[in-house]
Formats: sequence, C-alpha cells, structure tokens
Amino acid sequence: MHERPPDPADFPVEVYSVARMAQGGRWRTEAMRSYDRPVLVWFTRGQGRLSVAGRKLGYGPHNMIFLPAQTMHGFTTAGPVLGSVVFLPRDEGYDWLVEPMHLRLHEVQLQRELTGLIDNMQREINGGSALASRALGYHAGLLSVWLSRTNDLYRNAPSVENNGLDSAAHRLAEAYTSLVERDFRRPDGVQHYAGLLGVTPTHLSRVCRKVSGRPALDILTDRRHFEAKRLLKDTRIQIARVATQCGFASAAYFTRAFRARTGQSPSEFRSNR
Repeated sequence: MHERPPDPADFPVEVYSVARMAQGGRWRTEAMRSYDRPVLVWFTRGQGRLSVAGRKLGYGPHNMIFLPAQTMHGFTTAGPVLGSVVFLPRDEGYDWLVEPMHLRLHEVQLQRELTGLIDNMQREINGGSALASRALGYHAGLLSVWLSRTNDLYRNAPSVENNGLDSAAHRLAEAYTSLVERDFRRPDGVQHYAGLLGVTPTHLSRVCRKVSGRPALDILTDRRHFEAKRLLKDTRIQIARVATQCGFASAAYFTRAFRARTGQSPSEFRSNR
C-alpha cells in the first residue's frame, strides 16, 4: 500500500525562518498584528526590538518569545537576524500558556532542547510522510510540556520584561491592545477604546507612549494598515471591501490614508509584486 502524500494544509504546525517571514516587505514583521493560533519565535542570531501586547522590549541571540493566540505583536531587526517562527495548534488540549513569555535562554541545554524540538517539526514537514500530521501533533505536545517546564524554571522572572514601568501601565496597555485586536475592524477611534477602559483618551495615549513608545492612535492605525496590506497582497478581495473590513469609514478615506502612509494607492500596492 502506498502512502498518501501529505497535504501541508492538514499540518497542525507550520515552521518558517524569520528571514522568510520578512519577505515581501518589512511590514510583514514590523506592523502590529496577531494570529488566531499560538506562535513561538526563537531568535538564534541578531538583535532588534519587540512590541508585545503594547510593551516594548529588546531581543538578542537565544531569545524565545511565546505569544498566545490573539496577542498583538511586531518586531524590528537591526541587521541580519536568524531564527524560526512556529505556528502552533490552537487546540485547547495542548494547554498552552495563557500569558506572553519572553526569555533569554542563557543555559546551553535549554537552547539545544528548543532548537531540537523545532528541527524535529521541520523534518516532519519536509519529510513527506503520510503520518507527518500526526507526528507534528505529538511534537507540539512536547513543546507545550517544554514551555510549561521552562516557565516554572523562570517563574521568578516576569513573563514579559517590564523595563522599569509600573504594572498598572502595563495592564492598561495590554487591555487596550486586546480591545484593538477585537474591534479594529469597526470604524471607531481611540475615544471608543478609552471609554471602554474607563480612562480619558489623553491618559490612554500617554500610557501607551510610556509603555510602548507609541501613542494609542498609532497602535490602532498600525493594526488596521497591516490587515489592509495583508488582504491586498494575499487575497483578491475588492479594495472597497478591504476598507470596510479594516475599519476605515469609506473606500475614499482608506485610499487617502493608505497613500499618505505608504506613498502608494491600495491598487498600486497590490500590483507591486
């Protein structure tokens, strides 16, 4: 009996290099976004800046970032960066961590363990076995166990470094980015989110700038423009519908705002491959 060639669409795990994630423009990694599944990023070389749930922090070699589903994030690079981005199953049975985690893994053993787990997943994806999907599910389970054990080991360290800022500011910034992720498709401004959080727009913007280095409006605008760019590049959805799905009040306003931000109209951006 011949094995049926696996369909990559059936795989519960996807592994990409950081370099591949950045293909097609820096906006692919720098703009704020989230995914509907957990993501693990493992930087093995290079350095840059991360923005995770409204917080700004730096990363370098042997930094691991775990992002629960729907965690808004983005990262910049300062020169060449090597590493892997692992998209994990969203199944609750894996018992993924519920908070973002950023760790600098100084222990060589932990570095080797994480690299080995990711390499094993990549081999299954590339191997062509009919049982690859099943094997990847088990490998994801092992990674979940590794994350929980490593989290316990570093329990006294913060999940995401606080950079000396107070926890109240962190909580407000995280709550804001969570609401933005939920509602950015609606044509509401910062005042809408400030009202939901029980603060003034000025206070919300001040806290976001303190925690992430960016005012609240920039975070909201960045999220909308990332989604618009993704839809323009990765789908054939009509531009007017892209505008609606990304929270712009009208197609005309979307075109003006998009051109002001990118120097191109939405149609020019879409056709520029």
